[in-house]
Amino acid sequence: MSLSYRQPGVVLTDHHFTVPLDHADPGGETIELYAREAVASDKAGQDLPWLVYLTGGPGFGASRFVGRQSWLDRALEEYRVLLLDQRGTGRSTPATRQTLPLRGGPAAQADYLTRFRADSIVRDCEAIRPRLTGGAPWTVLGQSYGGFCTVTYLSLAPEGVHTALVTGGLPSLHAHADDVYRAAYPRIERKVAAHYDRYPQDVAAARRIADHLLTHDVVLPGGYRLTVEAFQSLGLMLGTSDGSHRLHHLLEDAFARTPSGPELSDAFQEQAQALLSYAANPLYALVHETIYGQDARPTAWAAERVRAEFPQFDAAKALAGDGPVLFTGETVHPWMFETDPALRPLRETAGLLAARTDWRPLYDPARLAANEVPVAAAVYHDDMYVDAAHSLRTAAAIRGLRPWVTNEYEHDGLRTGAPRVLDRLLALVRDEV
Repeated sequence: MSLSYRQPGVVLTDHHFTVPLDHADPGGETIELYAREAVASDKAGQDLPWLVYLTGGPGFGASRFVGRQSWLDRALEEYRVLLLDQRGTGRSTPATRQTLPLRGGPAAQADYLTRFRADSIVRDCEAIRPRLTGGAPWTVLGQSYGGFCTVTYLSLAPEGVHTALVTGGLPSLHAHADDVYRAAYPRIERKVAAHYDRYPQDVAAARRIADHLLTHDVVLPGGYRLTVEAFQSLGLMLGTSDGSHRLHHLLEDAFARTPSGPELSDAFQEQAQALLSYAANPLYALVHETIYGQDARPTAWAAERVRAEFPQFDAAKALAGDGPVLFTGETVHPWMFETDPALRPLRETAGLLAARTDWRPLYDPARLAANEVPVAAAVYHDDMYVDAAHSLRTAAAIRGLRPWVTNEYEHDGLRTGAPRVLDRLLALVRDEV
């Protein structure tokens, strides 16, 4: 039974769906999906086209807007919007340290999680689409990882897509995880250099914190063990529009004077805990590298292995000289399953996923080359999370795709550039630009 309710300017309806865990076995085990429908209050009774939003991640539930915030305001001018919690996230059969033991041990958990990639998400969309649209294709808006899912959608079920819009999320069709991270570390280094150019005082601040962590065992209030590598991973913020400023504000208040000498302040520790913990989205850490698995090669902790090829990210070596401590970015490492209490029980499961060699292809280059669905994509020239060169090669490989390459926005441009980013993409697919 669907429940409808109101927020300012919008009518919301909760939807719950039952879908197969494995779409290749439609008569087998099922899981529950949740999605929130949003429609403008003054259009609630109208027969509007549908737009399904696939959010970034992997491992994050759909955005929880209040009223007509951000890009949703623009979308509601002409669409009925479905905000889908992708399987394993939000209210869609969440996969966490609390729920995964219901599957059994680590091997059973890893097998289960192989069905939580983009191909399954697309099949979920196709299972629920006829129930909402009466069979009509819908517009797909994919942000970041949602864009990866959109390219999978165009590969597996283009008949379900009326129009495809991608923001910061065109994946490489062929790159192994190693290739992805070899391209990523230099981008991250450039973002760190730009941050230190903006806030040169942060060079000394980061060195002081890193030195403290190398000589002290720091456990944050929620049980997170703050190692120097964990501290460096706060650079994840640098890929967003305001991330450099937020990182600076965090660093400038890092220490407190105490009777026993300088210690990391309670305020710094609380903020670091919130930024570093995967308690709210453990699926991100578990399946992040699996999104690059498309053949018989294991991902094998690619980000950790490739990092060794870039010794400038070694904090101890930086402190031994006079160079800056470099932050890292969107990378998942095996040590995270030791430092983070929310991930610690899933350490063996993560290792089994990293060792798997039976990944299925997520993209169909031949089908994409013959694509007939109108597609437009925002490619952010300075994107820290998704390599622009990889994205542009994919843009050229999808027939009819119209790219918009810009350095006006960071990876979160759909949010910070609303409504202009969505306006631009719609104009591109409608040949108005």
